Amino acid sequence: MYKCAIIGVGPNRARGLAEAYQHIDRGRLVAVSARTAEHLSAFADEFGVEARYVDYREMFEREQPDLVHVNTPPTVRLEVLKAAQDAGVGALIVEKPLAIEGEDYRALAAFAATTSLKVAINHQLHFHPRRFELQQRVQDGQIGDVLSVEASCGMNLAYQGTHSLQAIGAFLPGRRPVQVFGQVSGTSGLVDTPRKHFAPDSAQAVISFDDQVQAHLQSGETAPKVGREGIHTHKRVAVHGTRGYIHWTMWSWEIGIDGRIEAGQHEYPAEDILGQARMSEAMFDWLEEDNSIHPLHLESALTDFNTVLGIYVSALERRPVCLPVDPPDRLIDRLRHELSGGHSASE
Repeated sequence: MYKCAIIGVGPNRARGLAEAYQHIDRGRLVAVSARTAEHLSAFADEFGVEARYVDYREMFEREQPDLVHVNTPPTVRLEVLKAAQDAGVGALIVEKPLAIEGEDYRALAAFAATTSLKVAINHQLHFHPRRFELQQRVQDGQIGDVLSVEASCGMNLAYQGTHSLQAIGAFLPGRRPVQVFGQVSGTSGLVDTPRKHFAPDSAQAVISFDDQVQAHLQSGETAPKVGREGIHTHKRVAVHGTRGYIHWTMWSWEIGIDGRIEAGQHEYPAEDILGQARMSEAMFDWLEEDNSIHPLHLESALTDFNTVLGIYVSALERRPVCLPVDPPDRLIDRLRHELSGGHSASE
């Protein structure tokens, strides 16, 4: 039985991580960590976890976990990864976004190039039962050759945009993005907050892949509203092929093949808890067998985030950008300046 732990517990995303252990056979939640003692005690009591720590490094040393879920602001991700490597932790599942701008992207890429630590990014939608089935049907060629992909989400690139980029990649396995042409707007998401999820309010991009397939991304206020109540409910992806199409949203699905249509509905919370469980089970597979690489491994997340950086550079320089891009420093500050007309984003 694998020993599992969570860093950053409280009234946040950590609840879904813990609830998923109802559906996990090969691991159990043995320890949790948070800087806020009140959040730590309430969370540990609710989920029946005896080992609780204010210092995650002490948790690494004393508990020796096999798998750690990292639910922290992006600004401390690399610090946690390095500490886990030094402590001999087997694997990490890290919350998105992986990074925020060029400086932390480059530091994480340098870490990835030398570490043996097994790291995946928590895009659990990849494992939602219905979406995973649609991914397999597209991969099996049921809609023919893929011609294009559309993906969108109601929140900005830092909160949900990387979910949409991962969805594009899930339906285009083995393809490599080679160019992006993007535009962004709005400064509300660039104001400093404790979560540090800095991004413009809206983004649109056309992403070209190495086999000539194109993907269209919309993220934020201008994206289609296809969900229910709440800005977070509007994630969707559509794939168009030579024989048909698929369309997935957080609440529905549809596939058309040679004029025959199948469609239905699902409840996102029920799909999500199973997707989260399967996300962890896939990491156990990787712990057991080095060749069973997690599909959401760190290198794939770095590719997705490089596309985000390419969108920013494209918007600032008003031109298509070749990928991978070598991002300049202080992109977020440049976006604040340009999008606010030369004023501070907080003014």
